[in-house]
Amino acid sequence: MDEQRDRTRTIRDGFGKNTAHSSEGRAAPATLTFLGAADTVTGSRYLLSGDDARVLVDCGLFQGYKVLRARNRSPFPVPASSIDAVVLTHAHLDHSGYVPALVRGGFQGRVYASEGTVELCRIMLLDSAHLMEEEARHAARHGWSRHADPQPLYTVEDATRALEHFVAVPEDEEFSVADGISARLVPAGHILGAMSAYVGIQGRTVCVSGDLGRPDDPLMRPPRPFEGADILIAESTYGNRAHVAEDPEDRLGDVVRRTLRRGGVVLIPAFAVGRTETVLLHLSRLRDSGRIPEAPIYVNSPMAVSVADVYRRHPAEHRLDAQELERLYSIADEVRSVDESKLLNLRGGPMIIVSASGMLAGGRILHHLQAYGPDPRNAIVLTGFQAAGTRGSHLLDGERTLRIYGQDVPIRAEVVDIGSMSAHADADEVIGWMRGAPRPPETVYVTHGEPAAADALRLRVERELGWRARVPEHLEEIRLEPGSSR
Repeated sequence: MDEQRDRTRTIRDGFGKNTAHSSEGRAAPATLTFLGAADTVTGSRYLLSGDDARVLVDCGLFQGYKVLRARNRSPFPVPASSIDAVVLTHAHLDHSGYVPALVRGGFQGRVYASEGTVELCRIMLLDSAHLMEEEARHAARHGWSRHADPQPLYTVEDATRALEHFVAVPEDEEFSVADGISARLVPAGHILGAMSAYVGIQGRTVCVSGDLGRPDDPLMRPPRPFEGADILIAESTYGNRAHVAEDPEDRLGDVVRRTLRRGGVVLIPAFAVGRTETVLLHLSRLRDSGRIPEAPIYVNSPMAVSVADVYRRHPAEHRLDAQELERLYSIADEVRSVDESKLLNLRGGPMIIVSASGMLAGGRILHHLQAYGPDPRNAIVLTGFQAAGTRGSHLLDGERTLRIYGQDVPIRAEVVDIGSMSAHADADEVIGWMRGAPRPPETVYVTHGEPAAADALRLRVERELGWRARVPEHLEEIRLEPGSSR
């Protein structure tokens, strides 16, 4: 069937609400519009429009290449005030980080998420706003921005106001999102509070996978298998890769031992939610078993410190008992103030620093990278996916000069990639997750991946599962007419 029959591309400023009716008096079909994550691994935003309502599933920041980051500053493709509600799959900023800007732009509805996601967003959005303000002040003070008066995308005040819109909903219980639109959240693994969203609209069910965790993740419980839906929007972060069959703890132990023995500093960029806990878990086990020497370990992320209490309040969502959870946090010294962070850059090795952000996109890790990156005694350990255009991806590609705060910093430190520590399902695991469906969806829309990864997963879905799959375009609009996607 002609592919054009199931889609209409709308690449323009603004979309009208779906209030039109056919000549026979029937409501016009619901629509799905890809406002983000359609040609990149960040900026997750999916707009579902029905007769009288409009719901946004995920509201994330674009990261990586400048052309993508510029989308964060561009006018939102639809008036923020026209969106009735937001449903979040989880708290990572590429899924939740645009909410303060949406509220500042006129959004007045509720933001629905799991209890864990709401708790984490209270920490992460305020931290994100604080870092944006700090970076804008740093740029103004040191003159490395091309703007005469650099401004943050949003402020702490914006984030505080946005958090007033958040509503926690129980997992696995259907709830009304807006007029004629319902939703249900089921566990997706990945990080605490992460969910897949099943959205009902005009008799159709759309499943947004969110970021899927791994079946054997040492920290988080596995995702619930795909339950089936008319339309599936599936992530493809590792759509063209399988995680290396290695013990990440052994790999981490190797690099820590050799770096500390030469008196060096081990820099571990890590997302403050999920990855920091995983890194600390491995370090605590390595230290307890005597596989790494005693050396100071610092967690330089105020947000990661705050997250500890959230893990304590949600023991059913992760694999750690209370004793092991306390142990992993006890092995590290917490760095809270900016002055304490600066002192770390004067201390020297041997020591280990775990700090955000995980892709070297911003945060305190950049100051440590400036201080310790040029010294070959040190090591930089990458522990997760590095989106194209980020400093982490540049290091993986072999670049050894990074632009940081307007300066070119030579990187002579050892660079080690431990991709097996990722909290994302790889391609085999995503396909395995899909196999749980009692019936095939009409179409799988493969998103949230770099172009090569998304297309590779599309091909596997078609060949191995026999399902219809497509990689949508940015701002593409899909009609959800019954039977139109077959």
